[in-house]
Amino acid sequence: MRSLDDLDSRVVSCRRCPRLVRWREQVARDKRASYAEETYWGRPVPGFGAAEPRVLVVGLAPAAHGANRTGRMFTGDRSGDWLFASMHRVGLANQPTSVSIDDGLELFGTRVVAAVRCAPPDNKPTTDEKARCATWLDAELTLVAPSVRVVVALGSIGWDASLAAARRAGWTVPRPKPRFGHGAEAVLGAPHGEVLLLGSYHPSQQNTFTGRLTEPMLDAVLGRAARLR
Repeated sequence: MRSLDDLDSRVVSCRRCPRLVRWREQVARDKRASYAEETYWGRPVPGFGAAEPRVLVVGLAPAAHGANRTGRMFTGDRSGDWLFASMHRVGLANQPTSVSIDDGLELFGTRVVAAVRCAPPDNKPTTDEKARCATWLDAELTLVAPSVRVVVALGSIGWDASLAAARRAGWTVPRPKPRFGHGAEAVLGAPHGEVLLLGSYHPSQQNTFTGRLTEPMLDAVLGRAARLR
């Protein structure tokens, strides 16, 4: 793939995972009552943000009634509310909200992608689904790698996917494999220089409602990424 536009066109037409195709399309047909008048995206979701990012944020997967509805990563759900509000506070976004694909949101030197591009049932992709979808993260990393200085992994799946993609790209990855944790760091050796991998708990309701992840905790990780970009 020669460009992000080429990659995006291939991502949105992907039908590799039958279970995910059925689920994302069922959700788009049945809809949530509060969004009954909206037209759901119902397809795989491409990356969003700068074409030459200094910071690459790697999440888990689109939410069924979030990005699967709006067509943009972390847009229209509670996780995105937390993520983009934090990115705005630390200077990585022009506004604190992300509600629709045409709401004017811009990311500064930052791109947001996901390890899995389709909404999975219960937010739990299978091992095979994660492996099939890894092709898209590999391709995106290849296209944006020359500018990337920091990778922020949201959750353990984002962390593992980032390490695996870096290794497949020929980057030097520490051994034993760096362990995920909030605030965890690992230095990766890319052809263009060192890239810092930062770990953060995922801003899911499971973490934010319980206090496992707080706004200052998320700001600390994203703020470090912003300072290093």
